[in-house]
Amino acid sequence: MKNYFKYMAILALGIVSCEPELENSIEDGDFYTSGEADFSNYVALGNSLTAGYADGALYLSGQQNSFPSILAEKFSAVQETGEFIQPLVNDNAGGLLLGGNQITQNRFVLAVGANGPSPARYTGAQPTTEVSNKFAGPVNNMGVPGAKSYHLVAENYGSVAGVAAGTANPYFARFSSSESATVLQDALAQEPTFFTLWIGNNDVLSYATSGGSGEYQLNNFDPRTYGENDITDPTVFAMLYRQMAEALAQNADGVLVNIPNVASVPYFTTVPFAPLNPTDEDFGPQIPTLNATFAPLNQAFAFLGVPERSVNFATDAASPVLIKDESLTDISTQLTEVLIGGGIDPATATLYGMQYGQSRQATAEDLLVLTSAGVIGSVNQQRVQELMGLGLDQQTAGQLSVNGVTYPMEDQFVLTDSEQGFVESATTAYNIAISQIAETNGLGYVDANALLNQLDNGGISFDGGSVNSDFVTGGAFSLDGVHLTPRGYAIIANAIIDEINATYGSNVPKANVGSYGTVTLSQDVQ
Repeated sequence: MKNYFKYMAILALGIVSCEPELENSIEDGDFYTSGEADFSNYVALGNSLTAGYADGALYLSGQQNSFPSILAEKFSAVQETGEFIQPLVNDNAGGLLLGGNQITQNRFVLAVGANGPSPARYTGAQPTTEVSNKFAGPVNNMGVPGAKSYHLVAENYGSVAGVAAGTANPYFARFSSSESATVLQDALAQEPTFFTLWIGNNDVLSYATSGGSGEYQLNNFDPRTYGENDITDPTVFAMLYRQMAEALAQNADGVLVNIPNVASVPYFTTVPFAPLNPTDEDFGPQIPTLNATFAPLNQAFAFLGVPERSVNFATDAASPVLIKDESLTDISTQLTEVLIGGGIDPATATLYGMQYGQSRQATAEDLLVLTSAGVIGSVNQQRVQELMGLGLDQQTAGQLSVNGVTYPMEDQFVLTDSEQGFVESATTAYNIAISQIAETNGLGYVDANALLNQLDNGGISFDGGSVNSDFVTGGAFSLDGVHLTPRGYAIIANAIIDEINATYGSNVPKANVGSYGTVTLSQDVQ
């Protein structure tokens, strides 16, 4: 069976063009003023959103259109500033090398294939950025892709030797001042006069994008024990964030940016919970057989008092995928016993009990991650091998291994309602802390959460057009579904400029949003 979800066709190629617009078209140094702020030495701290990461990679043109780069250009219109230095990579391929071996993937581009336009990894050029070739600092853009809040104060996070061991970050290793230096130390050493701090997205995002495969480390105050996909304890986050903000604010003004709700980004809003179309030539004819197969299971679910776990595929409407929900009570043993009692042979009953003991069909409250699009309806080869090891023939094993149809979608592909609750709880706590820290220290505060929700609910207009969070066509988000396009980063820059002007009595010109691009078309793909 083939995949059921396909990217919608792109009807207009204007999504990659730049429209002229009229915001602040005249930059008059006598008109614009810095007010109470001093932009002469601007330093930006954060993660991938600060670095200019887009399309699943860090590449040259993305960095050149990062929101700190946009801000620095506008700051230079109101006062004399120093050069804004970014740790630029060498090319637009996007991958990183360590010892000549590629350790991160190339960027996504939009390619047109047999099923229409869809993202694909760029292969038109080989990456040439070697991590061990240190970028001569200091740098003003201290954005480190992958960094969580506690990473900015962690020693050895920029160790080249630690990259191979998996204990350090390759992006920071390229420009750290020493093997043991922290991001915060390197930032403070530059004696910034103005700063932005946008950190904390990854403290919840990695949990969400992995489908909730980590743990919510509530009341665990030692980040050294956290897993890669765990949610940071809010108390730990608030303590570290306050430490960083207060250290930066001792001799500088600045703006703090809060954490968006992950549910508002296309990585979680693009794939529908019910993508199984009865008119599909592969899926549709199988519906009667599938429903007959699940009938005894549904009777067993009803007998066990969990009829909501029943599986039924409609012939007149799109059907939800089948998922594994680890928050459900595992009834594998009871299910097996009831099936045997209903006349199913013990071997089959045991297999069904194991496979469907924590399964249900998805609901509108569940979020399927973007990567599930390439998995739904395909045969899970690993599961096929497992079933053949249990004695099934290859054909039968394949029939019971169709992702989302006969085999429940695995945890990493679905963010369930209960998992979303953990993300929302942590995000709310983080944002309360950021807001309070900004107020206590007299710093600007940008509500990026509200901004991205606006993109998801009608979009944001500018002279000459508008942007929204629709995947590919909306213009705000890049092809990884999480990070912004240059146009999206210009929207962020303008929100920060609005806050600077309001907080510091400045009159900084805003970016011409329409002059920044969106996604890139290319047929140089794998």
